[in-house]
Amino acid sequence: MAFLKRRHWLGGALAVTVGAGLSVTSFEARKDHRAADAPSQQPWSRSFGVAWVFSSGGPRGFVHVGVIKALDELGLQPDLIVGASAGALVGALRAAGHRGLALQALALQAQPWRVTRLNPWGPPWLSGDALADWVRDHTAQRSLEQLDVPMACVAHRPAFGDVVALNQGDTGLAVQASSAIEGDFAPVLLRGEAFVDADLHTPLPVRLAQRLGALRVLAVDASAHEDQAPPGTEAWRAGDLRKRALTEPDARAADLLLHPDTGYYAGLSRAYRERVIDIGYRETLRQAEALRALHRV
Repeated sequence: MAFLKRRHWLGGALAVTVGAGLSVTSFEARKDHRAADAPSQQPWSRSFGVAWVFSSGGPRGFVHVGVIKALDELGLQPDLIVGASAGALVGALRAAGHRGLALQALALQAQPWRVTRLNPWGPPWLSGDALADWVRDHTAQRSLEQLDVPMACVAHRPAFGDVVALNQGDTGLAVQASSAIEGDFAPVLLRGEAFVDADLHTPLPVRLAQRLGALRVLAVDASAHEDQAPPGTEAWRAGDLRKRALTEPDARAADLLLHPDTGYYAGLSRAYRERVIDIGYRETLRQAEALRALHRV
C-alpha cells in the first residue's frame, strides 16, 4: 500500500469522493462565479443547539464517515454542521440526508482521481471543478440553504487573510472552495475573490461555529497524533507541530472533542478506508453517554 501524507495532492476533500468522470482539462478554473447562487456567507438570525464540526485531514477524513455512522446509530441529530475541506465534503453529504451507512457506501467506492481535472491556466495545475459537479449530483442540486441541516463550508480568503463560512448558494461550489488545497489546486473565484482550503489556517473551525450561533459543539479532529509518530517521520515534525498549534485552541473550545487515532500514515486503498471508518465508528460509540448528554435538550 502506498502511504500518503496529509498534504499529498490527492488529499483534502478529494480523498472521500466518488466518480464524476475525469476530464482532461478544466476551463472553469479561471471563471469568476458571480451568479446569484455563487456561495456566500450570510448571517443567521438564530442560534443552534448542537453543531457538529468536522476538520480537514486529507485521507484521514474517512474517519468522519465512521463518526457519522455511529452518531446516526445513536439517534443523534445536529442543528448545524460546519466543515473544513474533507469535513466540508462529508458534512455537506450528511446535511443533504446521506446517513451513516449510505455515506459509508460512497466512501468505499471512492475514486479520487475522477474528481480531479487539469487546469491549463496553472500553476496550480489541478482543479476541483469535477468535485463540485459530483457534490451537486449527490445533493440533488440543492443549495446550502435548502439542505436538511444548516451547513457551512469553511474556506480561506488569501487576499484578506481570514476564513469565511459559506452557508448560502451552490453547495458543490462551496465544497470545492473549501477543498482547494492552497498551492495544489486552483482557487475558486467568487465575485472577484479567491477562496482556498482553510487547512493552513483554521483546520478545526470550532470557534467559528460558535460565532455562527452554536451553543454546544461536538468537534471531530481528523489530524494525526503527532506524539505517536514512528521513527523516520522527523522531517514532518514541523508541520505536525504547526497543525497542532492551529487545532489546539479550537479543541479546547469544543464541548466534546473526538480525535480518533487513525495512525500516522494515510492512504486511499479500500482496506485503509474500511479501517479508518471503523476506528471513527468505534471511538464514537465509546463516547455514547457523553454524546447523548451533549445532545440532550
